Amino acid sequence: MSTELHEKGRVDGKMSADDVTLGLLREARETVRSSPLGVINTPMIPWCQTTLPLSVSCNVQIKLENMQKTGSFKIRGVANQFARRPKGGRFVTMSAGNYGKSFAYASKHYGSMGKVVMPETAPESRSVLIQSFGVEVERVPTSCLMNVVNRCVHEDNMSFLHSYDDLDLIAGHASLGMEVLEAMPEPDVVAVCCGGGGLLAGVAAAIKLSGRDKTRIYGVEPEGACTMYKSFIEKKPVAMDTKSIASGLAPPFAGRLPYELCQRYAEEIVLVSDEEIKAAVSTLYGSGLVVEPSGSAAFAAIVNNKIPELEGKNVVCILSGGNVGKDELGDFPD
Repeated sequence: MSTELHEKGRVDGKMSADDVTLGLLREARETVRSSPLGVINTPMIPWCQTTLPLSVSCNVQIKLENMQKTGSFKIRGVANQFARRPKGGRFVTMSAGNYGKSFAYASKHYGSMGKVVMPETAPESRSVLIQSFGVEVERVPTSCLMNVVNRCVHEDNMSFLHSYDDLDLIAGHASLGMEVLEAMPEPDVVAVCCGGGGLLAGVAAAIKLSGRDKTRIYGVEPEGACTMYKSFIEKKPVAMDTKSIASGLAPPFAGRLPYELCQRYAEEIVLVSDEEIKAAVSTLYGSGLVVEPSGSAAFAAIVNNKIPELEGKNVVCILSGGNVGKDELGDFPD
């Protein structure tokens, strides 16, 4: 894709799934890999070398994005976003925590002025952490997130960086899918958490455009925040009043470009309950893995047999983030 087309689409927001090419994703992979933000190639470990329970006989590899710089996969997309924006700009975003943390980290590095609009349901500790990077935080009801963002854009002359419905972000997240293929060249199944859909879109596009036509890619959403699941049913991006312990997977609407890419490249969306997510966090912690609720969704889907036909298959489970405070861990069963 030409740079001119890329820039035009990114500005006017009219990119479609057709514009996401393997060349574009490879270019983003190099940008992420060489980013001054220090994005790392996270480990992938065999499930059988842990004490984690597994009721199905299959070869599962666990991708540890909870060990990523800033504690989650979000830094991948942020690295590509900021590389393509002017340094020292004025940016606003909306986030429940993980994107906001990576956004704040990048803003400090690049000398940009940043503001994060957060849902009131997000842990207070996330706000404090983001503010420690010198970025302003405004907490509002989830239903008001976009209204406040629009106010910042129109009244304060800030540029909006979307936390999941953005081409550069999705292309950056695709670097995770490419790393998966380096470690497991022919996966049968890949399980990925899904909120607004940016990570699922990027990983699915990277794997499918790399020629793995037979790989089944599943998005996993909380039952109380299933915007992509409902979007698949209604065949268009939908909004809903979301509520889940996995606040990072509970944006108020599915992204347009993520929806197009997920519809094209993902097998289906499966749902897990908050109780299943809580149990997953506890189980992972008991095995020495600190993973937040949002980052545990794919694991919860596998251990609760939500993904079909895993017997004898090569499976990848992505643990997408580990930003959970000691105060929050007290909410989970032993």
